[in-house]
Amino acid sequence: MYYLQSRWQLEGKKLFYYGLRNRENMFRNSVALSAAQRRIVSALPKELNAEEKKILKNLLGVQVVEAGARKRVPKDWSEAQFCTTCCANDFMIPGLEFDGQGRCPMCQTEEETASLKSILPIAGEIPRSKKSRFDVALFYTGGKDSAFLLYYLSKVKGLRVLALTWEIPFMSESARASIEGAKRAFPRVEFIARTVSREDLRKIYRKLYAISENTCACPSLAYVLFYPELVENRVPYFMAGNEPAQMRALYYNHIAPKLAYTFAKNKILTALYNAGRLLTLHPPLKQGQIQTLMTMKQLAYGDNIVKKYSGFQGEPVTGVVKAIREVPEILAPLKRSIRRSSWTGKVPAFVHIDLDEICGGKYDWQRVKDILRRECGWVAPADDQKALHTSCKIERCKDRSQFLRFYRCKSKLIPFSALEIALASRRSARPREETIYEMEHLLGFTLEELPECAAMRAFVEGEE
Repeated sequence: MYYLQSRWQLEGKKLFYYGLRNRENMFRNSVALSAAQRRIVSALPKELNAEEKKILKNLLGVQVVEAGARKRVPKDWSEAQFCTTCCANDFMIPGLEFDGQGRCPMCQTEEETASLKSILPIAGEIPRSKKSRFDVALFYTGGKDSAFLLYYLSKVKGLRVLALTWEIPFMSESARASIEGAKRAFPRVEFIARTVSREDLRKIYRKLYAISENTCACPSLAYVLFYPELVENRVPYFMAGNEPAQMRALYYNHIAPKLAYTFAKNKILTALYNAGRLLTLHPPLKQGQIQTLMTMKQLAYGDNIVKKYSGFQGEPVTGVVKAIREVPEILAPLKRSIRRSSWTGKVPAFVHIDLDEICGGKYDWQRVKDILRRECGWVAPADDQKALHTSCKIERCKDRSQFLRFYRCKSKLIPFSALEIALASRRSARPREETIYEMEHLLGFTLEELPECAAMRAFVEGEE
């Protein structure tokens, strides 16, 4: 009896793999089938005669296997196989493959992806602005990464920082306390907070929940709210608080190709982009400014045709873009600011700071946590072992919805937190047991219902 191998699904005229394959096949997740092959595959499981085996050709042994070769998808942590060098496992990432040494694809490709630091230009130094009362703006959540950046930019570098906080309904109490602590610790920083009306936010969340089964719109909606503020204040640079593992995870999730990590240094591509702007009588832009306009235009107008047909993963931003259109009025200020900044060339540059570099080689959670408590008035989450995403009290809902959708082959998006914690664990000074505890108990990788999900649905349905 022959079966379709676990995690392979027949969709239209192709077979798709829901998982992360070994290095040699890492992004070869689709196989086009002939009409005859589709007919046989759609009838599986079944016995195959000699003619059918001949038609299936190289699918045999890989996508189509005998019963004994069919891989079992773990149903809980106890059944999971863990990578021998990091904490990746095939329960948290169903369909994760391992090589002969028991290494996951991320560890197999560690050396060749070591240079993939950011899809944004990496800023070594932020100069003092002569045309604005701010040198840099930071999207600040009260979480550990943005808090550390606030400390670095303000206290270490002595820059004039504008801290921008979108107050979501689900902000954790520790994040709120951390924000208040930061206001006391950084008297030279200007803090601005924005909220969206409950009625409008519910419209956006309701649509997003229908698309993604969660309401996570961070940081996209924050960009929509605050970009006009950046343009009005002529802020030259802005950044988000992204640790190294988050940036590298975009590659393994097939969201960003390797080219995206070198685009900022590619003079030819920059020249081609600016040639198009000059032809339309727009001033040329520098790297960072280009990324800003691309980001803001996607939110304001949707994916461009290149992005739509690139073959790269569009979730979850595409879902957020659709959801925002439930309240079209919220986009009007953004569109005006895009037009204004594009015509004048005064576009704030979206840049990244390499947290590994500014920490002397490694962004170490234990050391950073001590600095945040001592210097920033930072308050840790209730469970002090949590290292990922410390600012949102329903973050586990996003983890669980992404996990369930991927587990059930409803989405090709690998859960962000799964990739991030696996990548971070490889370089972390934390004991392996602490990381595994966080994965099992503090994140949302479970087939069981979570109490936080009820709170999220209550807000969406207007029952909170």
